[in-house]
Amino acid sequence: MKTIYGVHPDDFKNYQTDKIRERFLIDELVKEDEIRCVYTHYDRMIVGAAHPVAGNLALPNFPNLRSDYFLQRREIGIINVAGKGEIKVDGMSHELDKLDCLYIGMGAKEVLFSSKDQSAPAVFYLLSAPAHKSYPTSFVTYKDVAKVKAGDSSTANARTINKYIHLDGIKSCQLVMGLTILNSGSVWNTMPAHIHDRRMEAYFYFDVPQDQRIFHYMGQPQETRHILMRNYQAVVSPPWSIHAGSGTSSYGFIWGMAGENLDYTDMDGFAIGDLK
Repeated sequence: MKTIYGVHPDDFKNYQTDKIRERFLIDELVKEDEIRCVYTHYDRMIVGAAHPVAGNLALPNFPNLRSDYFLQRREIGIINVAGKGEIKVDGMSHELDKLDCLYIGMGAKEVLFSSKDQSAPAVFYLLSAPAHKSYPTSFVTYKDVAKVKAGDSSTANARTINKYIHLDGIKSCQLVMGLTILNSGSVWNTMPAHIHDRRMEAYFYFDVPQDQRIFHYMGQPQETRHILMRNYQAVVSPPWSIHAGSGTSSYGFIWGMAGENLDYTDMDGFAIGDLK
């Protein structure tokens, strides 16, 4: 499991494109019949993906966790972004259509991922944070999840925010997770931009056509940089960094946070005119 270390914002100002990608981009995350994970030093978040095709994939106990099993001291949120799949948690089965979400609390020992159809396999995006209390395994469909309309077509950022794991939704210790779908003709996400000094955040882009890209913006509000991203890539955003993007075509993205609190609105916004 690759490790991403923390970066000071003063050091970040000196980074060139290759260094920014090396320190924050998570690529090659989705591979057939593998579970791939990256451990970050930002709130000890683990970012990963499971792509079962031929059979079951078991959530492994990575050596650097130094635990008896993956969720011994952790919780995990999972969203399916492709074909219909199944997750078994200690023998109990949960079927996930595209954009459905499953939360698994601390203490679950066996987690198995599988696809219902090999010709249209599932892709499960995973976010895991340390936990101090066990919350029950909880499932919510895309149809039933709490939805918030945001933005406007006149500024090309009309979108629907789907809030899965948060203070008033699925209960967790410190994990907050959801996804955003942009309206047709809109390209900007999370604009106007913001930071939240007490929480890191990770973005995972999906449904990006093969020949299209996402311009993902990060850095302090007056020292912005960008990373060019493609489908099924994730990026880590430090607490001092904005996190926003614009696509060359339609797309969706999953956002997830961990840190001091579960308050969805705990953020400091910045006017577009103040960004540099």
